[in-house]
Amino acid sequence: MNEIIFQTKDIVKRYKHVNVLDRINMTVKRGDIYGLIGENGAGKTTLIRLLTGLANPSTGELFLFGHQGKSIAGQRSRMGCIIEGPSLYSEMTAIENLEVQRLQRGIPGKENLDHVLALVHLDHVGKKKVKNFSLGMRQRLALAIALLGTPEFLVLDEPINGLDPVGILELRNLLKSLNKEMGITILISSHILSELNQLATKYGILSHGELMQEIDAKELEKQCQKHLYLKVSDVSKVASLLELELHTHNYRVLPDNSICLYDYLDAPEQISAMLGRNDITLYQLTCKGEDLESYYMKIIAGEKSC
Repeated sequence: MNEIIFQTKDIVKRYKHVNVLDRINMTVKRGDIYGLIGENGAGKTTLIRLLTGLANPSTGELFLFGHQGKSIAGQRSRMGCIIEGPSLYSEMTAIENLEVQRLQRGIPGKENLDHVLALVHLDHVGKKKVKNFSLGMRQRLALAIALLGTPEFLVLDEPINGLDPVGILELRNLLKSLNKEMGITILISSHILSELNQLATKYGILSHGELMQEIDAKELEKQCQKHLYLKVSDVSKVASLLELELHTHNYRVLPDNSICLYDYLDAPEQISAMLGRNDITLYQLTCKGEDLESYYMKIIAGEKSC
């Protein structure tokens, strides 16, 4: 499960003396749903274009399934991609679109066509032409095309754009299923952070061409969990008091000698009373907790968060 599927080392992409990507170091491991977060223009699509071979880096190294340089090209057959919106033939049916893509990509046999349509829940559309599909159905058909050839690694660039809440829910559940049941590793870029928060197992935060942070979902949940934030005169003594008097181990001491306490959220007065009884000076006691959007804004602003 620790196998590295995709990795970059000091990748730079330069257009007209401007670094669109600046020394990017990221790692996607087998089994990840890697959410690439960033505002429009952050460099998400450029990075994905490098991964898929549609552009070349100015400097730095790319690794795909452990291969680099010219040998990467042969590994891209193990990937499926949706980049910059689905390219579909509107006058054709779903199965006809799949057949065209199969022939263009040299994938042998037609046996997989019905299977991938069933995977994306489009096995019922029959002879309905794509021009009569909803946007959600078009996105699912694009995903079916990406799944031709049974990829190990799925790369999706802003697949949620324009979808209504029902379409977003369908796509989210489908991607979770592909990841858990078929073991497909997924890289998905989006600026809709609230949606990635319900899907990703790991995040890369990209801003103005720089990768600000990589963080897994469990650590992010810990960072964003609601808590009492304490600044006190004697951190070691307060840590002991929390355990001995309030019988809780559910806290963290941060590098700046503040404390995040995850219990007693509804009773901060008990904390201040305990500190007063034990001659501890309380400098700050606030309730904190944030979602992915606010965490993202803090990171790109260069702020620390608890």
